[in-house]
Amino acid sequence: MQNEIIPVVNCPCKYNFSDDGKKVTPRRDVPSYPKYTLSQETIEALKKPTFDVWHWEHNEMLSCLEYMYHDLGLVKEFNMNPITLKRWLLAIQENYRNNPFHNFRHCFCVSQMMYGMIHLCNLQEKLTLTDMGILMTAAVCHDLDHPGYNNTYQINARTELAVRYNDISPLENHHCAVAFQILSLPECNIFANVDPDAFKQIRQAIITLILATDMARHGEILDSFKQKVDNFDFTNEEHVTCLKMVLIKCCDISNEVRPTEVAEPWVDCLLEEYFMQSDREKSEGLPVAPFMDRDKVTKPTAQIGFIKFVLIPMFETVMKLFPQIEEIMVQPLRDSRDHYEELKQIDDAMTEVEPVLSISLSLSLSLSLSLSLSQYMC
Repeated sequence: MQNEIIPVVNCPCKYNFSDDGKKVTPRRDVPSYPKYTLSQETIEALKKPTFDVWHWEHNEMLSCLEYMYHDLGLVKEFNMNPITLKRWLLAIQENYRNNPFHNFRHCFCVSQMMYGMIHLCNLQEKLTLTDMGILMTAAVCHDLDHPGYNNTYQINARTELAVRYNDISPLENHHCAVAFQILSLPECNIFANVDPDAFKQIRQAIITLILATDMARHGEILDSFKQKVDNFDFTNEEHVTCLKMVLIKCCDISNEVRPTEVAEPWVDCLLEEYFMQSDREKSEGLPVAPFMDRDKVTKPTAQIGFIKFVLIPMFETVMKLFPQIEEIMVQPLRDSRDHYEELKQIDDAMTEVEPVLSISLSLSLSLSLSLSLSQYMC
């Protein structure tokens, strides 16, 4: 019997990497976003995990990112043309989709948290400026052109991305490809003045970090870091690479580090994106993860396990190297865990009460109906 050929599902991405010679092009090639002068208050707030990312328009976020590159000395270190930096940032923003969660604001969140961790952990004293540029650029690019459906969907649905990347981190590979398509444009190449050999190393390092954001590799990467952290050597290239991988992972999933009023709306955004995927999976007859199923998951159940078994262990491991993060990053995670456990207890109590209330309501309705009928019959 001949094997049936299963058609490839189109989970559309903006760009087709076929051999037709097309390249990514920004829709506007002039950095037209207005120049904002950041107040001293904003400049100081940008360095902290408590920064409220919801109060800013896209143009303001672009200006904040531009400021970060100047403030860290990256524009000078890589001899960037400031106009090219503006064009690059604009092209980055335009190549994030309007997904509920994986959008440009998420890109900004991750980049701002990276900037904050650089300051909080005094990384400028421990890592090179090239490392700073790699960390920041990987954070900015890490979810480019995310389609809103995760790797599990890509692989199960046999999408074009899954086929192209042989089921190996299809999204993260795509984010890297789009990032370097943008950098291949002369008007957007912030590394144009970097020596070719140095650029090759920078490119490989950025790819390594973006690929590290695939949560399927979480255990592998964290275990590797745990083996190094007690005798960490900042002069050891392998140690530093592992640290950078853990740092981008921390920043990528750091929303619960932020104040509740900043963090909680992100849970709604993530669940909305999850539900879009699970609805599509149901309609296509694909497996559905329970944590993405609108009929099975709640905000507390979505967050408790993730905070307890993913976030806290990872941040506490980083805390061994940088004890200063405990108060401002680790303690908020513990508080968030307690908050969602309290909410779950309330939900559970309500679930237990609901059947009793339902029986009481039914009895009350029956009694009212009986009384009404008896009055009618009289």
